[in-house]
Amino acid sequence: MPNRDVALSQVVSGTAAVATPGALVLGALVLWGGLEPVAALLGFGPLVAALALLTRHQLAILQAVRGYGEDLVGGSAEPPAAARRYGIARDLVAALTKLHRWGRDQIDELRALVETRESVLDSVPDPLLTLDQNGRIVRANLSARLLLGKLLDGRDLSSVLRNPVILDAVAAVLAGGSARVVDLSLSDPVERDFSVGVQPLPMRAPDGTTALLAMHDVTSLRRAEQMRADFVANASHELRTPLASLVGFIETLRGPARDDEDARDRFLGIMQEQATRMGRLVADLLSLSRIELNEHLPPTQAVALDTILATLAATFELQAARRKVRLQVDCPASLPRVVADEDELAQLFQNLIDNALKYGRPGSVVRIAATRPARLPAGFPRAPHGAVAVAVADEGDGIEREHLPRLTERFYRVDPARSKQAGGTGLGLAIVKHIVSRHRGALTIESEVGRGSTFTVFLPAAAAARPGARVAEAGG
Repeated sequence: MPNRDVALSQVVSGTAAVATPGALVLGALVLWGGLEPVAALLGFGPLVAALALLTRHQLAILQAVRGYGEDLVGGSAEPPAAARRYGIARDLVAALTKLHRWGRDQIDELRALVETRESVLDSVPDPLLTLDQNGRIVRANLSARLLLGKLLDGRDLSSVLRNPVILDAVAAVLAGGSARVVDLSLSDPVERDFSVGVQPLPMRAPDGTTALLAMHDVTSLRRAEQMRADFVANASHELRTPLASLVGFIETLRGPARDDEDARDRFLGIMQEQATRMGRLVADLLSLSRIELNEHLPPTQAVALDTILATLAATFELQAARRKVRLQVDCPASLPRVVADEDELAQLFQNLIDNALKYGRPGSVVRIAATRPARLPAGFPRAPHGAVAVAVADEGDGIEREHLPRLTERFYRVDPARSKQAGGTGLGLAIVKHIVSRHRGALTIESEVGRGSTFTVFLPAAAAARPGARVAEAGG
């Protein structure tokens, strides 16, 4: 705090300034003979003393008012008691107080305006970046931070988006060019497509902002276009054989086998199987298309694995009993929930368990074990709360090593005849792969010929651990 005492030099200079006119008058009287020098000195001494006291008092009041003003700059302050007793000082203190309150109201209003602007920018679903004249990021909204990283402010755009087309568009706009719209694809953690607009601002903002970069996510549109093309290609290819069979049987039943009851019954059974297979195929294609459409949007719910696995165990109880397979599900008590879409997660494990039952040997055991993995696969993204692994293991014939990398491809079958006989569409593991991708997880496949296969799904764990566990068994 600064020293607010009145200095002696201030008193001397102030007294001298006030006493000078009186000294001049007394000197003139002495020169003109109207006043004796001794009398002048005797009269001037008390006058100087009185003026010095008065000057010191007034300077103390002004110093108190000055100190009050300095205190207002740093925060609130009480008006000095001495100043409240004198009119001019009192008016000055009142004016300073009023000015301080007005300034504080203006600051609060500006702060609220800035916070509102920040909130509005963060609520925009598209990633937004404001850039200065040198191509540095001035401000990034919440969507941009979630997509590109938290620490963006002050960084050069070239260190965040290493795309020559984007950088050229930004450079052209900053050089005085008109707005640009270009395309951008990001592949981490999943492939996403953006339409990027770079717009110059009419004038430079106080924070240096010169241009605005907006990224509009067009992944859904591009995937919808691609899915329509893929659906037509896949459906036309896979449906050709069962459709040809149905047409052939219908022609036979309307012709040579019109009156053959045995042939009609046999053909109708085959036609029902083919129609059922077509229905499963269309359902899997639609399911796969729906999953791919939302693959770039990760789920946010916390889902309990034990509930899903126990429900699936009950669902597959009859199928396991028919295959004489014992289905065992084990969830340890320490397992947390996982960040997932419950319906898609149920579909994922349903496909894996269904495959394990179809290709496992009769009388064997299908084990579903959920654990906290000590190590994560190389492709697993960073998860703040770790991961949960769910392994589905069968005791079937196993799969040759050369087939493992292609198992999740659409319509890829190790044994096409056996797969179709078992009712497979060739899309089950492709659906599993895309669900895992949407959940920002990982899938590993291990298999040994003659001993069986193990499909392990790694999922990001939710923040809070869930106490309790459930162990379920089904089958005979």
